[in-house]
Amino acid sequence: MTRVYAAPMSDVDFYAARMDRAARTAADAGLAGLIVTPGPDLVWLCGYAPPVTERLTALLLAPGRRPQLFVPQLERPDAEKAPGAGALSLSGWVDGENPYAAVAKQLTPQGRYGISDNAWALHLLALQRTVPGLGLGALTEALPMLRAVKDAHETDLLAAAGAAADATFEEIVRLRFAGRREDEVAADLARLLREHGHSQVDFTIVGSGPNGANPHHEAGDRVIEDGDMVVLDFGGLKDGYGSDTTRTVHVGEPTAEERKVHDLVREAQQAAFEAVRPGVACQEIDRVARQVIRRAGYGEYFIHRTGHGIGVTTHEPPYMVEGEHLPLVPGMCFSIEPGIYLPGRFGVRIEDIVVCTETGARRLNNTARELRVVA
Repeated sequence: MTRVYAAPMSDVDFYAARMDRAARTAADAGLAGLIVTPGPDLVWLCGYAPPVTERLTALLLAPGRRPQLFVPQLERPDAEKAPGAGALSLSGWVDGENPYAAVAKQLTPQGRYGISDNAWALHLLALQRTVPGLGLGALTEALPMLRAVKDAHETDLLAAAGAAADATFEEIVRLRFAGRREDEVAADLARLLREHGHSQVDFTIVGSGPNGANPHHEAGDRVIEDGDMVVLDFGGLKDGYGSDTTRTVHVGEPTAEERKVHDLVREAQQAAFEAVRPGVACQEIDRVARQVIRRAGYGEYFIHRTGHGIGVTTHEPPYMVEGEHLPLVPGMCFSIEPGIYLPGRFGVRIEDIVVCTETGARRLNNTARELRVVA
């Protein structure tokens, strides 16, 4: 189903400015242009979200040239309704024609282009066969900052999505956990996210007891028991922008060790939050959280990065991970989500979405981070 997303001002001007900035940024990076296929980049650049099929849809951006969108002719009516359609040239192709040849005529011979990370290999290889010498590189590697820095409108949308996720959490903890299956609680999370305005639910992780030690556990038929620690990680898209939050709750009164581990993760999350400021390398946020957990003797049980960017997708650059040298910039939105996972026993994760500001960080999730006891 084709979806379109509205802008805060004239759609044409808004998306024209985005596409122009993307083309100029590509030129500054030494690229001849960008080839954008269906997915989050296309949505962000022109507001068009077509169905993803074997038929080629591609937006071509190059400095000094009008953006051009190639679409299957049968999908052209929907493309014409996209918010940014008035800022680009539309070219339709019909089954039986070679769309790659048509696109090739608009590409610079021997040029190097950034192409969407999620472009199908089918299309990428066909373009390379059609244009010998064509250089292609992953768009997020070539232009890692293209979508990373959010404007005020985007930040407002992310804040609204975060508030909806917070409201979901406050309702789910009032429901009974003990005696219910994980997938039943997950279904409640999905229902509540939709009731609070989400059009898309991307994940509802419910990891109870030993399942909580698997960070990406898929909710199953395990019955939640009194005495279980339960990791709740959930999110999706509201008005085109993502939510993603994690809280860990306990069914009945926790043990001293369970409280200790939860408090340690909360301390690590707070330390990483306080480390956020412009100019700090992304990897430093990971280091700060990891140092707290390592010093307490649990370093080997923190088995994933500390965070990821969020925007029109729930996972995108920048990444808070060792080796990521990109500096934080005001407007970057990302998660801070350290965790400790004790195999066969339990796990704890606490996650907030934050935005880097001129003076530090602002949380977009505001539910209490203390260990919540549920029934």
